[in-house]
Amino acid sequence: MTTVETRRTAAPGPVTARRSPAGPVLAAVWAGAAGAVALWWADTGSVVGTAGWLTGAGRIAGLLCGYACAVLVGLMARVPMLENRVGSDRVARWHAMAGRYTICLLVVHIVLILTGYAAQDHASLWHETVAVVLDYPDMLKTTAGTVILFAVGITSARAVRRRTSHEFWYYVHLFTYAAVFLAFFHQLSLGNEFNGKPVATALWYALYLGVAALVLWFRILAPVRLNRRHQLRVDSVHLEAPGVYSVVVRGRRLDELGARPGQFLRWRFLGAGMSWTSTPYSLSAPPRPDLLRITVKALGDHSAAVALLRPGTRVWAEGPYGSLTADRATSHHSLLIAAGVGVTPLRALFETLPGEVTLLYRARGAEDLALGGELEAIAQWRGGRVLYALNGPGGERPDISAASLRATFPGLAGHDVYICGPHGFAQDVYEALRAAGVPDRRIHHESFEL
Repeated sequence: MTTVETRRTAAPGPVTARRSPAGPVLAAVWAGAAGAVALWWADTGSVVGTAGWLTGAGRIAGLLCGYACAVLVGLMARVPMLENRVGSDRVARWHAMAGRYTICLLVVHIVLILTGYAAQDHASLWHETVAVVLDYPDMLKTTAGTVILFAVGITSARAVRRRTSHEFWYYVHLFTYAAVFLAFFHQLSLGNEFNGKPVATALWYALYLGVAALVLWFRILAPVRLNRRHQLRVDSVHLEAPGVYSVVVRGRRLDELGARPGQFLRWRFLGAGMSWTSTPYSLSAPPRPDLLRITVKALGDHSAAVALLRPGTRVWAEGPYGSLTADRATSHHSLLIAAGVGVTPLRALFETLPGEVTLLYRARGAEDLALGGELEAIAQWRGGRVLYALNGPGGERPDISAASLRATFPGLAGHDVYICGPHGFAQDVYEALRAAGVPDRRIHHESFEL
């Protein structure tokens, strides 16, 4: 590691702490799942015979699948309380997990219900399937929704997603809304838990309408309001390192946007063939009343096209999002650990975090260091340190283990640690920090997939 030592100066601002609501949110989700099962329990007197057990289990799986669909869409709504306090990367992982649970519950529901109906009617499974799809109310729409959900699930599988573009995955994913809408009505028309039960029906409508309201407000109306107010356009584009570009965006009254160092927005550039894709990029400098800056590494078609942007190009933005902010700090000593383009939000934090701050920057080589000159200038101004963790002459990776971290940073357990980088890197560093004695409440991290 190479260390840049500079003079000490007064630290900006006081430190305040804020708790993440991840625990209460998860508790609320599980309570809702218990409530869905309680609907079946309240409607079921006794279960008799094999057919009864199969259909009973199928009804439970169906209720949980219907509830999981609402949770799945709610996690797609980009609600600021979740995105900014729990963390966008964690919400994305919750969404992926909810998607897997939803598909599994859907398969279990279909298999058990059809098998139970076939046993009850003494018919073949194929005959019962055709009868249910063609003769039962709302089942043709539900079948279409089911096919769409399976398609979304397949394209979301890691092996498939690696072989498809982000744009293709994004637009297929949007069909989730149509799938949930198509499948909703059979839950009420065929679900014994809702037939003739106005309270249960009203609660189910409230669940779905509430989630729909979140999507309408935070994914449609709020972005329209933001972009009408701030009128964002590309001001300039600058090369920072091989394949790394900074984009300066100019707008009106950006101090009213509420963006903070460490956060990101989802950007859609209305030019250079980029209009159809919205991609998250972090702010790489503290926001100004008239300017925002992002720094982008060419990792795909969209990020590579950033270099082709021209001044005056209109910009559509959504956000700000992200929990990697100064108000998560609990002490006056902070360590920022970045890998690759993960340095962009930490560069903004390095300038603005209160207290004594050290930045550890992981990159393959000196030529891959983006914003290095700025980092050293900030270190000199605020009296911090910049350390570089680069590969050795033979390509040897630097040691960022628990022992190395403890030796390099005395009193590490009393530091707040901010991590940003690829998911595998962030996970490895997180485990090393825990092994080094840093408590979970002082480890603040966001990661991204390459």
